[in-house]
Amino acid sequence: MLRSLALIAALVLPAAASAQGAPPAPRLGTDYEVITPAQTTFGGPGKIEVAEVFSYHCIHCADFQPYMNRWKAKMPSDVRLTYVHAAFGGAIDNLARGFFAAETLGATERTHDAMFRAFHVDRKIKTGAIEEVADVYAGLGLDRTAVLNTMNSFGVTSKVNRSKQFAQRTGVNATPTIIINGKYRVNASADRGFDGMLQTIDFLVARERAAGAARPAAPAAAPAKPAAR
Repeated sequence: MLRSLALIAALVLPAAASAQGAPPAPRLGTDYEVITPAQTTFGGPGKIEVAEVFSYHCIHCADFQPYMNRWKAKMPSDVRLTYVHAAFGGAIDNLARGFFAAETLGATERTHDAMFRAFHVDRKIKTGAIEEVADVYAGLGLDRTAVLNTMNSFGVTSKVNRSKQFAQRTGVNATPTIIINGKYRVNASADRGFDGMLQTIDFLVARERAAGAARPAAPAAAPAKPAAR
């Protein structure tokens, strides 16, 4: 009898919460995971970081982007959205180089959504070769030579390496994945989807705000030492 009452309560309480407009609480182990030990953030200190690890070749990232755009438009002033292009190897690293080059050139706002469209709608990226990626950015109004030079620069190479390290340190193995302040890893769950993912982000941001614990930024990757001769 007690078990039956508990089951009824488990079914009725979420329904009552939904009726009042309150979303169900995010579930540890399903909607998010705790990163142990906590890691340094990808960007600078001072704000609560919401870092999206994504890739332009990822259709789920493309589908998630409109959700992130809506969330970003209402983002609190004490929160920073940081895009981190995944660098899992091969042609994906060239896409990462292109993203970080556009970021360095101050063009992310006008190229980010367009790169998803170029890959998944216009099919302009077929091999992922570095020259092909530069061609796409040139088609979006950037100087092709500047893009290529920046893609091959030490600064962008360092960011690509930092992206790899960040994904490894925070346990990212798929995209899109959201990392909250280096402490929590958020994934889309099958039953709550992208809307649930945004609710989890807000839940964890509020938790970090209450804790007053913005983490320091990760140090830049040290340059590789030349091989001994």
